[in-house]
Amino acid sequence: MTDRAAPEVLISQEEIAERVEALAQVIAPRIDNDTVAVCLLTGGLWFAADLTRALWRAGRDVRFDALWLASYHDERKSSGRCEVRADLQRPLIGRRALVVDDVLDTGLSLGEAARLVKDAGASEVLTAVFARKPWDKPRIEPDFVAWEAPARYLVGYGLDDEGKSRGLPYIGAMD
Repeated sequence: MTDRAAPEVLISQEEIAERVEALAQVIAPRIDNDTVAVCLLTGGLWFAADLTRALWRAGRDVRFDALWLASYHDERKSSGRCEVRADLQRPLIGRRALVVDDVLDTGLSLGEAARLVKDAGASEVLTAVFARKPWDKPRIEPDFVAWEAPARYLVGYGLDDEGKSRGLPYIGAMD
């Protein structure tokens, strides 16, 4: 454990689960079983796992892939550019893709991922984020959002503080 104070809880584990289930009900009619869910690593892993299980319960057995982009490099501020650390493994040509990420702030990672997925041949690219933070002019607007987050430094449920706190079962604020 660290000597830092625990984050202020903004959204509980139970509220997260409810929002993911509700979002899956909205997404399911827009996709089919040939859709590829593309998780943005590393932060999107928690949300993508929960969302794909919720989509299963909603009647959608999506395929799964991941794309590892890096722009923060264990810092609290984005470097302003995305580096592809691991590319897609599954063919996307002619398939619908659902790009899944933890949070949208500037939209840099999500916008780059959507472009890469489209360039890989996806017939349609949809995007889903768990949290959307307020930003004047994001590079992309997600198709699906589970939670409108405050403009705070968030941790938990995949969101990290310089590589730590991703595993918290809730989302908290560190500021």
